[in-house]
Amino acid sequence: MTSIRNRWAVSARLPAHGGDKMAIGFSHLFSERARAMKASEIRELLKLTQRREIISFAGGLPNPAAFPAEKIKELAAKVLTERPAEVLQYGTTEGVRELRQTLAERMKKKGIDCTEKNILITQGSQSGIDLVSKVFLDPRNLVITGLPTYLGAANCFTSYQAQMEGIHLDDEGMPPDLLEEKLWRMHRHGRNSKMLYLVPTFQNPSGVTLSESRRKKILEIAAQHDLLIIEDDPYSDIRFEGDDVRPMKSFDTDGRVIYLGTFSKILAPGLRVAWAVGNEESIAKMTIAKQSADLCSNVLGQWIANEYITGGYVDGQVAKICQLYKHKRDLMLGAMKEHFPEGVVWTRPLGGMFTWATLPAHIDTRQMFELAIGKNVAYVVGSAFYPDGSGRNTMRLNYTYPTDEDIVEGAKRLGGVMKEEMSLPSTHAKKKMAEKLNGVLSGV
Repeated sequence: MTSIRNRWAVSARLPAHGGDKMAIGFSHLFSERARAMKASEIRELLKLTQRREIISFAGGLPNPAAFPAEKIKELAAKVLTERPAEVLQYGTTEGVRELRQTLAERMKKKGIDCTEKNILITQGSQSGIDLVSKVFLDPRNLVITGLPTYLGAANCFTSYQAQMEGIHLDDEGMPPDLLEEKLWRMHRHGRNSKMLYLVPTFQNPSGVTLSESRRKKILEIAAQHDLLIIEDDPYSDIRFEGDDVRPMKSFDTDGRVIYLGTFSKILAPGLRVAWAVGNEESIAKMTIAKQSADLCSNVLGQWIANEYITGGYVDGQVAKICQLYKHKRDLMLGAMKEHFPEGVVWTRPLGGMFTWATLPAHIDTRQMFELAIGKNVAYVVGSAFYPDGSGRNTMRLNYTYPTDEDIVEGAKRLGGVMKEEMSLPSTHAKKKMAEKLNGVLSGV
């Protein structure tokens, strides 16, 4: 039997840059879950976009001009003056009761009938996704997502050792018939899904919105197959045009939808205040799961958010945000139309923060990324949003963060990169050409 001393000796590693001390390796102590974790290639690519000279469409950042900094300062001073002992103290895991009550009233305006008992405050929507995964997913459970889907959610499901199956989206989001076909086909092979994850309104990354008729049909399918639906809704308030579409949760009659909302896009992401709405049983279990992670969310931020709504400031601020982002979207789409080559198509989002571009099938935007960085422009490669690794000819473009000048110049640079890449032989053609050349050389 290997002694503990020998075990440590085996795991020892020399420092990368020399030195007298031995660096101990601990990978043998990692959990099975941790060993399965991998660094995101996309995160590594995005490090290249931090150079000052690069115009980046890659981030998913709100524009700082949209932050109501003076109002936040005013509200922070108000709550610190009126209730310092409360706002600076630990809070309950569920969240500040007054905020949950305020959110319950706001949810009713969206057609979601709930009370504070149905609401859990979280540290951003990502925390909500993590809590749902922790409570509902076992290793090898199946999660249905869109193709493409939000990268942060896919990474979270993977970290809980779940498997994913995707449904290709169209201009109206996820086609219910394809979802139903996928579920029955999986069922015939003894594979049943437990969860469906959707960003139904102004989806990240594609910008498309799931129509109301599809929302209702997908709910029917979910009931038939006993699926839990995670409705991730960070963007629905940021609508530029068209009629609002009711949340899926508003049509939910049996409590199978968990709705995730956030203040990150309508107030400020730095406050880290978001919320989950679900049936009491699910919210209670998510609360217990949360206690092992952070005990309570940012209490000061919660009180600021509560004053932001109850003071009547949110709707006016959202209108300002929409005006700013609509201008940037229009500028982006106009610049894309002017500078992107023929054969490239893109979505026209009615709100939100992203548009989605699709290049000819033979183009690999991962390979093209290096050329783009060389021209000082960046995007997120589309394959990052496809759990099955497809979508290699696509990309996500953010228009909310860059300046107006950078939007125009960046689209011009990116259009030039596309033209250059599209003028080169396809990867298949390059391979054939290389084979032919090798054949000629072998005969010499």
